[in-house]
Order: sequence, then C-alpha cells, then structure tokens
Amino acid sequence: MTSAALSPPAVGEPATEPPVALVGEPHARLLAGPPRHLGAEGFESHLERIGPLPLPEDREARRGVRDLLAAAGLRGRGGGEFPLHRKLEAAHGAGGRPIVVANGSEGEPASRKDRTLLELRPHLVLDGVELVAAAVGAPRAVVLIEPGRASAWRAVSRALAERDAARRHRRRDLAAPEVQVVAAPSRYVAGESSAVVEVLESGLALPRRRRVPVAVEGVLGRPTVVSNVETLAHVALVARFGAPWFSSAGSDEVPGSTLVTLGGGAARPGLVAELLRPVPGHRLLSGLAGLAEAPAAVLVGGYGGRWIGGEAFSRTLVGRGMPGPGGRLLSLGCGLVAPLPAEACGLATTHRLLEWLAGESAGQCGPCAFGLPELARRLGDVVAGRRSLGRLRRLSATAVSIKGRGACGHPDGAVALLESALEVFDEDLRRHLAGRPCGRGADAGWFPLGSPPEEIP
Repeated sequence: MTSAALSPPAVGEPATEPPVALVGEPHARLLAGPPRHLGAEGFESHLERIGPLPLPEDREARRGVRDLLAAAGLRGRGGGEFPLHRKLEAAHGAGGRPIVVANGSEGEPASRKDRTLLELRPHLVLDGVELVAAAVGAPRAVVLIEPGRASAWRAVSRALAERDAARRHRRRDLAAPEVQVVAAPSRYVAGESSAVVEVLESGLALPRRRRVPVAVEGVLGRPTVVSNVETLAHVALVARFGAPWFSSAGSDEVPGSTLVTLGGGAARPGLVAELLRPVPGHRLLSGLAGLAEAPAAVLVGGYGGRWIGGEAFSRTLVGRGMPGPGGRLLSLGCGLVAPLPAEACGLATTHRLLEWLAGESAGQCGPCAFGLPELARRLGDVVAGRRSLGRLRRLSATAVSIKGRGACGHPDGAVALLESALEVFDEDLRRHLAGRPCGRGADAGWFPLGSPPEEIP
C-alpha cells in the first residue's frame, strides 16, 4: 500500500519536488501527515495514510528485514551515521535475548528533530522499534525520553495504549515486543550508546569505553541495539516502500532524507525541516532561516560540531555525507544548523557553549573533569582581551592534551568546537589578543543551554 503523500518519482527519474519539506507538507517523508496544530497522529490515521507494518513471521523473513535495511544503506541519524544493518547483524549473531532502545534523549539543547517525531509521529517511531525488535528477536524494547519533555512523553504513552487496544481488538501481532517508556537523565552525554546502557542498568549517564560493542554485549550482558528515533522512523518507511524508494532521497554517500533544526540567528529558531536531497547552504539561510545576507559563520552539527564561515557555508551543499569547505566532510551530527547573529561575538558565543559543555562532563576522566574547565577558562581570558600570545599557545596546548583521551567523545567534540572557532573567527581573535575585544556579546541568537521550552514554533 502506498500513499500519495509519500509517492516519489520513479527511481532513476530526476526529482521534481522541492528539496526541503516542513511538517504536513505533501512532499515530506518523515514529516508527512497531519499538520502540526493537530498534534500527534493517531493509530488509525497512521495506518490509513501509509498502511500496516509488514512484520516478519519467520526466521527467513527476519533475515529479509536485515537484508532490506542493508540494501537501503540506512545510516544512523543520531550523529555517528553508523550503518543500522551492521548493528542488527551483530545483535542477531550474539545470541541471547536482545533488547532494542529507541534513543530519544536528544541531549543537544538546540536540537528539536527527535522531539518533533515523538510528539507528532510516535507511531512511525514505534513501527521502527517493532520491526527492528522482530529482525533481531528482541522480546523487549525501550523508548528513552527526558521526563521534562512532557508532550513527547504523553504522545508516546498514548500511542502505545492505542496499539495495545488495537491488538486486543484484532488479536493480531501478539508477538510484538513489550515496549516501555523510560526516563532519560537530563544530561548532554546521556544519549551516547554506552551511557544509554548505564542509564538502563543504574540510572546514571556514564559513558564508558567498551571493548565489545553494546550491540553484542549491552544491558545486563544482553545484545542491545541502540538507535536514534529518526533512524527508526526511517525503518518504518523503508519496510513499506522499499530500498530504491528510500535511496532516491539524500546522497549517494548517505541515502534517505534527513531532519535538521534551525537555531542561532534564524528567523524561526527551533524550526525542524526535512532535507530530501542536498541543499545549497544559501538556500537554507535565505529561505528557511530568513537571512538577507550570509552570516559571519554557521554552527553545524550541534555544540560539539564545527563553525563554518558564512560565505563558505553558502556555497556548500548541505546534506549528510557531503563534503564541506576545503573538502573536509560536513558532518550534520544531530542536524543543528545555527547561523551566528550579526550582533554576536563568535568567540564569546563559543566560550559560553564551552563552559556549558564543561559542566556537562560525567566527571569520570581527567580530560573532561579537569581539561574542559581549563579549556573554557583559557578561552575566557582570550575573549576578555587579556593580551598575550602565550595565552593562545597555552589554550592550544590544553586542547591537544585533551583530544582523543576521554572515556567518550565528549571532550573531542568540545575541542572541535574550539578549534573551528579559532580558525573561522581568526580576525576577531587577533583583535581580542591585541586587547581590543569586539564588544559584541555572547547572548544573541538561539543557543539554549539545557532543555529548551516545550513550545515548538
């Protein structure tokens, strides 16, 4: 069964629909369906729109699901872009009783994409959970959500109740996994896969360096498939419309559409959009972000991402797997695209974010517990215009001493943010080092710290 809202051009034909879609627009994929103001889509509407989920009934069919996801080339949308089918094969081959985790913790404060799916399209996510659980033989699944995100929590809980009622009425899908909503700690590092395992075991968000992937040995030693909710929503569509349909969007490197959140100086901060194919940066800035001219810089990929010069970003095709300025891979990470407002200082903004990242450390290794606060302090000296090239050298030396030495990737992300700032804001850096700070502040634009408000524009 197909839906007019999701029917693409024939594979091989050039796409004619706009490359960007918002919630409820007819050419959207993940965001297709009822308009935002109607709230979460109900189960009956969901089934009427895209049809029933084709759950596998035997071992051969479960193998077919894993093969289908491999053919589609679906990669994770949580930041790491790891091929999903490889996680499934690892969990399936590990034996035991696997567990599936839909990771909706979304610890990135400025990201709204996962929350949007949970609030508006919960059944799409739960379809993906059930299909992945069936593919690996998992009797139990968990949806991880921060308790403060009440709208998402309510939408998923209501969707689970709707599905249970429908099964009791129809006496079908009785082999579906038990799905539970679990509270995620309000921490930046809580979404890292090893931290997810620790949360489910002890309630503490403590990332660990593991010798064995969590897909092989995770929660209580069981194979644990941890997947971002956007990735799981894609699974639900691939199962219905096939691998060629899925890969007709996105890029050759990373097939499929992807969600992004606008932040910083965008006209509608917090707006979530779906990129159906790579989009020129200037189109995102002038169209969605509502900017009349290129900003000084754009933060891409979240607070552990990278600053890119505004002019360079404008000339770049934005999409997962696309090369950025200088040929370096442009990582969309959590999908944040945040132009720097004209009234903001890039170095001061970076310092504010770096201080927050330092405070989000799990405190279990030196590079995080001691290195990140020191990094933030030394950058603060530079921002304040305490003139000394020696301070810059010590800042760089601290960054080098941190990189690659943490218990997880958190310190590396903070260093990447800093290094990109020193490169992109080099003229401002020279003025600050000369004792002539630019005078612009760090509070302009939408760079929230901690959980952003419930309201979605």
